[in-house]
Amino acid sequence: MRFQTDLVPARLTRRYKRFLADCVLEGPGAEITAHCANPGSMMGLAEPGTRVWLEPNDDPKKKLKYGWRLVDHENGHFTGVDTSLPNRALKAALTAKALPPFAVYDMVRPEVKYGQKSRIDFLLSKDGLPDLYLEVKSVTLSRSAGLAEFPDSVTARGAKHLEELSQMVEQGHRAAMLYLVQRSDCTRFALAEDLDPTYASAYRDARAAGVETFCYSANISPKGAHLADALEISI
Repeated sequence: MRFQTDLVPARLTRRYKRFLADCVLEGPGAEITAHCANPGSMMGLAEPGTRVWLEPNDDPKKKLKYGWRLVDHENGHFTGVDTSLPNRALKAALTAKALPPFAVYDMVRPEVKYGQKSRIDFLLSKDGLPDLYLEVKSVTLSRSAGLAEFPDSVTARGAKHLEELSQMVEQGHRAAMLYLVQRSDCTRFALAEDLDPTYASAYRDARAAGVETFCYSANISPKGAHLADALEISI
């Protein structure tokens, strides 16, 4: 999928209040505030002076005229920081039956209520098959060359999702967690157990309960982003 408008480069001044990022546009040098569509810690991605790519918009309903989309590592690699992108890219791939583990399903429904006041990212169904509850997590952390990790901070919500997926398996459905690595410089995936041991424990319990796990990479550049290869999960 391509970005709706051409991205423009800038330098990050600061990221604050989770959803705001002050930047200086390259070229004109204008100082602007961009929307940061990422509530996480963004460990290693929000240092002042980082080169970033912003998406302009002329929507009168939006207070901020730029959205922060990419971190440019300035070595040919990029990280996508918009946490809404994985679901959009995955919906397109699921609808096109482009992912072999899920291609057998005919119906793809996003944001379906389930569990304890939760919504599953995608509910896949087909006559004669058990429904598949599919949760998606955006992965942006990398502390070792080639290795992507999740989570980048404590996530009680993430552990809750794993528990609810286990409950779906107990009820006779299929359930899966899909980690989408929004980095072009990683070929492996692991849990950041030192950052959130509770999540790692919940992951292992979910796996033992029958929850399936998948990990895919994404090709990321200022031109756009799309799903790529399945990655090795090193747990």
